[in-house]
Amino acid sequence: MIRATAIRALVLTAALAAASTPDRCFGEDSKPLPARATKELPARATKELPPELLALLRQKRMPKHSPILVRIFKEEAELEVWKQDITGRFQLLKIYPICRWSGDLGPKLHEGDRQAPEGFYTITPELMNPNSNFYLAINTGFPNSFDKANNRDGSLLMIHGDCSSSGCYAMTDEQISDIYSLARDSLAGRPSFQVQAYPFRLTPANLARHRTHPHFAFWKMLKIGNDHFEATRLEPKVDVCNRRYVFDARPPPNSPNPPVFDPAGKCPAFVVNPKIDRLALEKQRTDEVEYAQLLEDNVSAAPIYTGLDGGMHQVFLERFPGVVIPLAKVMPYASHLPQLPPIPWVDNDGSLASKMFGSVF
Repeated sequence: MIRATAIRALVLTAALAAASTPDRCFGEDSKPLPARATKELPARATKELPPELLALLRQKRMPKHSPILVRIFKEEAELEVWKQDITGRFQLLKIYPICRWSGDLGPKLHEGDRQAPEGFYTITPELMNPNSNFYLAINTGFPNSFDKANNRDGSLLMIHGDCSSSGCYAMTDEQISDIYSLARDSLAGRPSFQVQAYPFRLTPANLARHRTHPHFAFWKMLKIGNDHFEATRLEPKVDVCNRRYVFDARPPPNSPNPPVFDPAGKCPAFVVNPKIDRLALEKQRTDEVEYAQLLEDNVSAAPIYTGLDGGMHQVFLERFPGVVIPLAKVMPYASHLPQLPPIPWVDNDGSLASKMFGSVF
């Protein structure tokens, strides 16, 4: 067992050493920084987790090399690291305040738009950059298959250090050291981990506040995957077909072959894992009742901002004065934003779920 773990660690180290592509986070208006040639991994990429974090792992009964899952929330400027405990389910390990994120609420659409991406991303060892110009970096893998199917483009969108961002999620060097080490350790023996990037926590209250936003339909789609995770504490299986995300799909009963998903093509026949679907629908229906009550109470809709280049967590405002420009314009978004196709809602029982979520796309 020890020998096998050592071999996996060597394979991962080799993959990380090959990841010398510079992370850009600058869009079209700046040139990428030159790659740093190196024969061995820098010490910062191989550093052990700090003692207090190792103690927290032991307290929460989380094996050092168990899987992680990262969730990012723009509006709250927080990055959550979840880790699998000995029961096999994910529990929250730690919340890191984000030092800097750029763009507005909403997904990244095009190279150079300075937007930090939103969606579900798979991080493999080759996306880990130990030679980053921003201390350490983890490439989100944008554009993923959903982004490509919806004609969204961009490159080298990172989670990195240095508290400087033009399309990325920037942490402090100390924070990215922790996050990178947790990611590195989780990749020893497994192919990937998941990053879920959201505009804000997808609560009924936040959705009610942002109900007039042009990306509201996109966020409601992300909420399905969010609910699968929150209801089960298991990493959702993500597929893409008909230019939309599909979560925890499995073959229909008595189907001889697994469904094949074409991101831009028609969805194949599939069903949602019934155990996961039942728990997620319970959560969704509870959220829908609260959402409907908020609308009945005429909760105020948030203004739609454009021209505000991202933000940072309030704990960093005094430490990094002048990094975030507080000026913004309130105006309608441009009409060129891509439209998502209708999404068939699997719950056809006439419930509020069918009426609210089935017709919103």
